[in-house]
Amino acid sequence: MAESNMKRLAKDPVCGMSVVESPDALKASVRGTTFYFCSDACKLEYTMPSQELSKLKTMVGLGTVLTISILILTYVPILATQANAYVLLLLAIPVQFYVGSRFYRGAYHALRAKTSNMDVLVAVGTSAAFGYSALATVAPSLFGVQGLYFDAAAVIITLILAGRLLEHLTKERASDSVRKLLELRPTVAHVLKDGVGVEVPVEDLVEGDVVEVRPGERVPTDGVVTGGSSYADESLLTGESSPVRKEPGSQVIGGSINSGGRIVVKCTAVGQETVLGQITKLVEEARAGRAPIQRLADRVAEYFVPLILLVALFAAVGWGLAGGVPLATSILVFVSVVVIACPCALGIATPAALLVGTGNAAKRGILVKGGEAVEAAAHVDTVLLDKTGTITEGKQTVVAILGGDQDRILQLAGSVESASEHGIGRAIVNRAVSKGLKLAEVSNFVSSPGLGVSGAVNGQVVKVGRREFVGRNGKWGGEEQATKLMSEGNTVVFVSAGRELGAIAVGDAVKEDAVEAIREMGEMGLSVVMLTGDDEATAKSVADKVGVQNFRAGLLPADKEKEVARLQAQGKVVAMIGDGVNDAPALAKADLGLAIGSGTDVAKETGGIVLIKDRLTDAVDALRIGRATMRKIKQNLAWAFGYNIILVPVAAGLLIPLYGIGVYSFLPFFSGAAMALSSASVVGNSLLLMRYKPR
Repeated sequence: MAESNMKRLAKDPVCGMSVVESPDALKASVRGTTFYFCSDACKLEYTMPSQELSKLKTMVGLGTVLTISILILTYVPILATQANAYVLLLLAIPVQFYVGSRFYRGAYHALRAKTSNMDVLVAVGTSAAFGYSALATVAPSLFGVQGLYFDAAAVIITLILAGRLLEHLTKERASDSVRKLLELRPTVAHVLKDGVGVEVPVEDLVEGDVVEVRPGERVPTDGVVTGGSSYADESLLTGESSPVRKEPGSQVIGGSINSGGRIVVKCTAVGQETVLGQITKLVEEARAGRAPIQRLADRVAEYFVPLILLVALFAAVGWGLAGGVPLATSILVFVSVVVIACPCALGIATPAALLVGTGNAAKRGILVKGGEAVEAAAHVDTVLLDKTGTITEGKQTVVAILGGDQDRILQLAGSVESASEHGIGRAIVNRAVSKGLKLAEVSNFVSSPGLGVSGAVNGQVVKVGRREFVGRNGKWGGEEQATKLMSEGNTVVFVSAGRELGAIAVGDAVKEDAVEAIREMGEMGLSVVMLTGDDEATAKSVADKVGVQNFRAGLLPADKEKEVARLQAQGKVVAMIGDGVNDAPALAKADLGLAIGSGTDVAKETGGIVLIKDRLTDAVDALRIGRATMRKIKQNLAWAFGYNIILVPVAAGLLIPLYGIGVYSFLPFFSGAAMALSSASVVGNSLLLMRYKPR
């Protein structure tokens, strides 16, 4: 029962402050995820960023003009003393209560939710400075000292808002590439009803609908081709410029461009379940994501505000009673401590770096699901690699052509195999087409199951298949190489046209970037292990090709999960890289799961990071971005903590014994500037991640 009554804390995705998940707390549901906010300003900034950005720009502009005017009249008085004071009051009122209204609202919502945030500090501190100055203006006889501090309150409010504007612009820049991606989604689809295409809004599509995609149109949603053939430009998602062949059975991604003929697509995912919908959700989660390292900052921030208020009150009363300083100076001691300790930098230290780091990754087709994945990526020391579909292509491709005239061998074999539906035949045809070879018509085609195929090409009988099927009508000198290819797990088919021409080896080819990726993992100090369900010989062959020293063969999906657990028991921080299907248990068990593969599988992956470009080198980039982001987070937290540790004692009066109470003629102004500079430095340091290039 006690556990059920415990207060659950959420984190404001804008300012990073902790918020109690109470019924009256400010909250909003964004794409199916509920977020809690410490103030309505943060809520508006998150739910309506464009409008809030425009409003914030107006506030900062107005505050800047009024604050500059206040500074001029404060330090270069043009009017008589009393008249000057009243003009300053009139200029300060809109800054305090209009430009600074968001701080009062934020403080109200925080106190109502029985929590505290930086708005409480700003509201209390600036109100103290403004209130004292207002009283000194209308009733100068109340205080025994001269001096107004409208400038301090105005500068603090304007500088903090300027810092928030900078932070807001940072978020806009970080998510700009993703927003542009989402803007490419089509708005209507041609649903086939009784063979006729009817335009309907994409939002009204349901799973199972059959849609027509005409040449030049964007695919409205994720699906599978059921009719027609074409090429799709998927560069918006994969970054690859080459169009991808689409034919019956091929998967298509919503938002990709049909650059060839008409195709018919059956919808397999709609709305948020599509690739683009999933990207949106992942980015939203990353934006509000909290890394474990931030728990320390959250715990500190929880008690930080009331502690600082106590310190400020104690310092003000202490100097007033024990130090004999005037009431005006005591008030300024309180104001200085409260303002200089605003935990703005502390609150945004982790979210700012996470946002920019995940934004950088998203531009590269690397989707990070949250802060925990970032921290795990930074601490990984062991990488487990699935073989099929991760190190290798995961499909049958031509890996070698043996013989004299290789183009002729491939052309003849491709011509005969074009009449076959066998996987090996498809691989040969695809290679011939990709090389631009013109396939000839085939007559008298005969398929001999288990042996091969034959047919007449330009009046000549061509056979493709096993050695005994093709025959031994000549010598070609490739026997040794063919035997070697077969020992490596490849299928070798022989080709003859009256006489033996050569052979074609078909197998699951190693990805072009696999060797580079594994080499770079080694250079990063990572231990790399390959896992596969294949036999020992095939596993060793692939491992040797890509430079993996350790591998485990003959594993079932459950065995891969056990291997992850075994390494974790040894104290290893394990990353599992797989295709997210058979590898799902291991991906979920690992400290970090990296799911590699494009297409609709993105919506189904269990990994903490999704690599949509189907490139193993992107896994290396993800780990490097994780390390870089964690470095920024640690730098930001070090600055935020160090800043408060050093400057709070100064604001509390550490310099009074050395320089007298005169330091408080400028310390409130310095406090506001230093606090804003602290936040700007954290944001600026995080922004450097936008320029970070993993390779």
